[in-house]
Amino acid sequence: MVGSFLLRGMLVGIVAGLLAFGFGRAFGEPQVDRAIAFEDQLSQEKGEAPEPELVSREVQSTIGLLTAVVVYGTAIGGLFALVFAFAYGRAGSLRPRTVAVLLAAAAFLAVYLIPDLKYPANPPSVGVPETIGYRTGLYFFMVAFSIAALAFAVTLGHRLAARFGGWNATLLAGAAFIIVIAAAQALLPDINEVPAEFPAVVLWQFRVASLGIQLVLWGTLGLLFGFLTERSLANRQAGAKAAQLRHS
Repeated sequence: MVGSFLLRGMLVGIVAGLLAFGFGRAFGEPQVDRAIAFEDQLSQEKGEAPEPELVSREVQSTIGLLTAVVVYGTAIGGLFALVFAFAYGRAGSLRPRTVAVLLAAAAFLAVYLIPDLKYPANPPSVGVPETIGYRTGLYFFMVAFSIAALAFAVTLGHRLAARFGGWNATLLAGAAFIIVIAAAQALLPDINEVPAEFPAVVLWQFRVASLGIQLVLWGTLGLLFGFLTERSLANRQAGAKAAQLRHS
């Protein structure tokens, strides 16, 4: 069964990647073009020669973006399916579709939204090239920390449920999660490398587009994977019942 979950998750991840590519191509790439035009204008004003393109913008915004998003979606879909296989048997009476949607929402929160609140997405032309490694390390540390904090909160909620009841345990675990995340975001260093003259509208629209891409990706994973899995399990149960009736 885990193998079928994995295959389904990867296939759904491909679909999610294709939809995310379409959204990013329509709403994200225009902002990237505007950011690059701004960078080129600054270079011209300073009398600097523009940096040579290793890969053309046309390739970057089409086949490059498509490949990156689909590969990412496939990998995330496979990991999502494995986590679903682990969680489904431990989720009590929740339907597969409900479990999938809750997992997708939790993953969106921990993998993207919380790290993005501390280190929001910027267009490729924003930032100092020498700090790319430093900024990337901080971002991925925030992702890992957020996932670990969510796992801790879920474990804490299970342990508190017997004593305080499910609802109160969920509230306490949620409060602990918020406190831990708030402390981490307060202690981690800030990064402010957006030029003061950079168009605020372009920056805002780029970040909204990045948020939309992630919503499309995780929303598709949760809804489509949950729908297909619930239908598959229902068909399997119906087939098992029919076989049992034939042998009785």
